[in-house]
Amino acid sequence: MSTLIAKPLVVSIMGPTASGKTAAALAIAERIPSEIISVDSALVYREMNIGTAKPTDDERASVPHHLIDILDPLESYSVMQFREDALRLSAEIIARGKLPLLVGGTMLYFKGLKDGLDALPQADTALRAELDAEAALIGSPAMHAKLAKLDPITAARLKPNDSQRIQRALEIIALTGQPMSALLAQAPKSELPFNLLPIALEPSDRSVLHARIATRFDAMLQDGGLINEVKALRARGDLHLGLPSMRCVGYRQSWEYLDGDYGLAELREKGIVATRQLAKRQLTWLRSMPDRHVIDCLAPDTPSSILHKITSANQP
Repeated sequence: MSTLIAKPLVVSIMGPTASGKTAAALAIAERIPSEIISVDSALVYREMNIGTAKPTDDERASVPHHLIDILDPLESYSVMQFREDALRLSAEIIARGKLPLLVGGTMLYFKGLKDGLDALPQADTALRAELDAEAALIGSPAMHAKLAKLDPITAARLKPNDSQRIQRALEIIALTGQPMSALLAQAPKSELPFNLLPIALEPSDRSVLHARIATRFDAMLQDGGLINEVKALRARGDLHLGLPSMRCVGYRQSWEYLDGDYGLAELREKGIVATRQLAKRQLTWLRSMPDRHVIDCLAPDTPSSILHKITSANQP
């Protein structure tokens, strides 16, 4: 007679930007021996600290952090790479007798980890360069119209200005001869080697989150911090706005400001608006996850609420 072995627990702390995910994770780590795996498509980049709200050196010294500062801004990082890294790191952390905390706001990474993306091909550098050139020539709305003819299902869920995802969908069609929607429908559901507890930090009052976003962006601009960071990145000479790293919120707007496209007041306004739009998209993603445990990120006892969920999940 075989005995069922319980799977280990892994906790994901998801939420929109400025919802206090890092602070909550650090508070949990004070109570439960843990290591943090960053789930953030911007934190992977070196030399990008201020605009990404990267955890401080002290925070990273107090609790081990993973998947931060692993790439040069010239490089790209796919959902598949993240999934492979997150699975490997979770196993290593569990083997050390600690709790893996997956913390961040890149919802596509969370979805890729949970559902798997085995049917999608890796990025093709040459093909991507061709698509970038075509997009520069005809514009993102025309690329979206092209995708709508080839893969109407994927095109319907993408906005005409979502150039990065539109080009990825066109790349997949060119590489496989099949639309992304069909490949995702065929992809087998991957069973995770652990029990994933999805916790979502969501605001009970959206206006308070918006105020937090404005305060945080102002802090990034203080003493020229973010602008000087982008100046240093531009000075390298090998970076441009077509790269995923430079398309990150705050970096694109600062780059355009340094190009003379607009003034400092407009940079602030555009940066805050773009961050709010990002938060709105993140919350839309979260609402599509019915199994998540929602905790108010504005409540004073957020870490205690998360801790209660974790201890309850660990009960036999």
